[in-house]
Amino acid sequence: MPAGFLLPALVLLGFLISLPPAAWAQERGRDTPGTFDFIVLALSWSPTYCAQPKASPQQCRGKSRRFVVHGLWPQYARGYPDYCQTPAPYVPEEVITSMADLMPSKGLVLHEWRKHGTCTGLSPEDYFELVRKARARVSVPMAFEGAPPPALTGAEIEDAFLSTNPGLKSDMIALDCDDGRLAEVRVCLSRSLDFIACPEVNRRGCSLSRTLAVPAP
Repeated sequence: MPAGFLLPALVLLGFLISLPPAAWAQERGRDTPGTFDFIVLALSWSPTYCAQPKASPQQCRGKSRRFVVHGLWPQYARGYPDYCQTPAPYVPEEVITSMADLMPSKGLVLHEWRKHGTCTGLSPEDYFELVRKARARVSVPMAFEGAPPPALTGAEIEDAFLSTNPGLKSDMIALDCDDGRLAEVRVCLSRSLDFIACPEVNRRGCSLSRTLAVPAP
């Protein structure tokens, strides 16, 4: 190697070695199963989703639903991995069926496994068991279990979740909105399912001062 290139190369090598494992994986441009910093539990407000023309009939016909699990997403401190195994390992039919109470669409279950579950380093059985445990970690405010007000500010929605979940703070949660309607509540969790701060996820959320429609179930 020419001498002029040796010093920059050594500096770059030292930088990569100093990175934590998740950041190193990002620098290498690889999405390595099991290499992530925390996870996001995304709870979708089903009436908003079901207003979309291409919404899943499995989720949107018949039984009225409120919050359903959109997904459980491994995250880096900055960015996130996805599609970490191609082709993705097979998901047994009984695992898909077992998730119907939380994720009422086979297409949703398979998509979330392929895009996000494969990045956890877990088997399909263990990933969806983790989804269930993460969902049990987050309590939904009573207002959303019944008939919520037709419109709430982002701050009112967030405050309801904070007051219902001891230890959850405003930098550990984010709202997603769709055309002025509440779409999702996203809660950040550590690998041990403790609430954890997630500045990037929080920053991408809807403004808390914005008034959001909350379509009725």
